[in-house]
Amino acid sequence: MRMRLTTVVTACALLCSPILARAAESEPATAQLSADQRAAALSAIEAAFRDKYVFPEMRPKILERLSTARSSGRYDVDDPRAFADRVTEDLQEVSHDKHVWMRVDPAAYAAASAPPDSDAGEEAYWRRQALRNNHGLTEMKILGGNIRYLKISGFEWVADVTGTAYDGAMRFLSGGDAAVIDLRGNGGGTHESVRYLVSHFLPGDVLEMTFLQGSKPPEQSRTLDHLAAGRLQGKPLYVLIDGGVASAAEAFAYDVQQFKLGELVGTRTAGAANNNELLPVAPEFILSISYGRPVHALSNANWEGEGVAPTLEASSEQALQVAQVHALARLSREPGATDEQRRDYAWAQVAAEASLHPIAVQAGRLRGLAGRYGRYEVTLRDGALWLARPNRPTARLSALSADGLFAIDSVDSVRVRLTGKALELLRADEPSPRVFPRG
Repeated sequence: MRMRLTTVVTACALLCSPILARAAESEPATAQLSADQRAAALSAIEAAFRDKYVFPEMRPKILERLSTARSSGRYDVDDPRAFADRVTEDLQEVSHDKHVWMRVDPAAYAAASAPPDSDAGEEAYWRRQALRNNHGLTEMKILGGNIRYLKISGFEWVADVTGTAYDGAMRFLSGGDAAVIDLRGNGGGTHESVRYLVSHFLPGDVLEMTFLQGSKPPEQSRTLDHLAAGRLQGKPLYVLIDGGVASAAEAFAYDVQQFKLGELVGTRTAGAANNNELLPVAPEFILSISYGRPVHALSNANWEGEGVAPTLEASSEQALQVAQVHALARLSREPGATDEQRRDYAWAQVAAEASLHPIAVQAGRLRGLAGRYGRYEVTLRDGALWLARPNRPTARLSALSADGLFAIDSVDSVRVRLTGKALELLRADEPSPRVFPRG
């Protein structure tokens, strides 16, 4: 399914979330909304729900709410954003469908109104968004213990382009001992990118989803046979989720849950499963309406209204640290892990635990640890200890344990332990510390 804006009379399939689409909002918007413009907009909205809404039994209820609100004067406002907000509130209160909404979006409306194949048209519009956002693949980094981290902020797709970006990201993940995919705050996007991503964790030609749209023949989504980066099966996978995860992002989380591909870490997702279509409504509105629904191959259901529950509960803020601690403990228990790998995991585990449960050291104790230790000098400044080293920049020390173990900021491979009598310099690749007596 392609991410595309459509005209009211010619619609095409979309899986696009309000959160992703909201990023396209721009100024200026229509200054004031006339009575004629409000009437025309409401007529277009009513026609769209009468003809397209995914659940036919809900159409009369939605239309009745719009009609009642119109008659009562609820929509008699000249601020277009206030008008859109009131329409959205009424639509969602009746439908309980998070893919039903309306917003002011001059840029998206203009793209839908331009010739489709022009530089100002809808294909070019979404292409520019995807390229500017690196197709939603916004961050990659290596965490302690060679855990590979990938942040996906949105599931965007440009044919013959986005796949290459995913290939690079998947090759990066494949080099890790475990993988973390961060979906927190990801409002969704297109299903093409979800299918491409999940194909790396499943065999080829596996039925994933079936999409239903009225009387039309069902459309199947099956995993891909050929992947340039190969499969990523057999390594621990952790997917970070929260209440900001919706739509296509939930589809991937649901796949992880149903196919038992890994751990879901965080809080329950939004619960927006229906497939939605974006319709331009004059003068500068975009209307989202659900036209279909996905059915998962294993559950024969979806996550609409319920969301996807985590297997490891954690606050959104601590989900990454919880995933790290769990992954490192699991990796250290692997029968095939070498002694070198286990030392690496143990080293990383200390930092992960301290990040999850910060160590507070009282000012008096910090003051007692300050002093000169051979060629190293430890000073107390701004409530923290600082380490001065020859020919190195002064670095802040952060407590890793209650017994005086400290991390050196921006230096992961070296730590210090302060006993009050000596400074012990610990290196990740050395079995015993170097000791520098005080004074």
